[in-house]
Amino acid sequence: MITDFLTTHGLTGLVIGLGTFLVIGIFHPVVIKCEYYFGVKCWWWFLVLGVVACAASVYVSDVLLSTLLGVVAFSSFWTIKEIFEQRERVRKGWFPANPRRKNRFDNKY
Repeated sequence: MITDFLTTHGLTGLVIGLGTFLVIGIFHPVVIKCEYYFGVKCWWWFLVLGVVACAASVYVSDVLLSTLLGVVAFSSFWTIKEIFEQRERVRKGWFPANPRRKNRFDNKY
């Protein structure tokens, strides 16, 4: 099994670190794209993803997979905050606003 190989060679921490780096790196552009196309109303998608990943992390017995699912879960929760902050960055002109989306600066979720 891959976990046994990683543990035997002391690579588990490096793989978890790499996985965390990749997850965070993937979520960064996802925040920008989701806010651009959907606004802040998509926040609940990340809530659902986070809850499902949390449940899966508890259910899975493999330490590596469980840890990476936990990283995905809490990155999803953090993304909720970032979606709202991205709206503020767009308001300030730091990122482009989607001209086709109506009510781009509304306060509705």
